[in-house]
Amino acid sequence: MSRTLATIECAPASSAQLMSAAEAELLANLLKALADPVRLRLLRLVAESPGTTACGCHLPAALGISQPTLSHHLKKLIDAGLLIREQRGRWAHYRLASTSLDPVQGLLDTCR
Repeated sequence: MSRTLATIECAPASSAQLMSAAEAELLANLLKALADPVRLRLLRLVAESPGTTACGCHLPAALGISQPTLSHHLKKLIDAGLLIREQRGRWAHYRLASTSLDPVQGLLDTCR
């Protein structure tokens, strides 16, 4: 009976290929950038804007945050490759990077 319990308690590892360290690092950086309520709201606001592009002039009021706080969060999202910044005259416009969430979606699909 103890042999049966030991067999049940110790399941073999998956035969699937282990995620590479580089892929894990990429996903961790994306997830770190997303792991903030302000950044999640900001990303969604931009994604739901016409053409997935939003002018920076409207973002602080829409989110109820100061300009310096907005700049901090935008930098994190840009550095992670989730948003793209374009200067149009006096104002910066931000748009969603089209395939930036594909690695996260792939991870979620794998874990289902």
